[in-house]
Amino acid sequence: MMVREIVSTCSNPHVARAAVVSIGGDFARRLERDAADRNMSSGMLASRLVRHFVRRAADSDWEGARAASRNADMPILSGLRFILERGLELHDEDESDSAASGDWPTRARPGAFREAWRGCPA
Repeated sequence: MMVREIVSTCSNPHVARAAVVSIGGDFARRLERDAADRNMSSGMLASRLVRHFVRRAADSDWEGARAASRNADMPILSGLRFILERGLELHDEDESDSAASGDWPTRARPGAFREAWRGCPA
């Protein structure tokens, strides 16, 4: 249920931006830079990643989002962080198809966003 709430609310760029700001730190700075590289706001990028996750996530990805939310101090933000990170991974897997369709602008620094979360507690 928590993950559905994250998806329904954070598909909106304004809500997604506020959530990213709430997470803050390196995460927010890296997402902001990655979004700027794509000529969009961090909220727009985050909301697109959430929607991309919804379309492409496997059952194990959904379980990962549920696990990230479970017993966390801030379950919605923890779940969103997981979804955004996995959304970028899914995007990287689909990058050639998406670039051909014009769906996503190309990123300047592949993988830079994911590096922000190495070693951070869930």
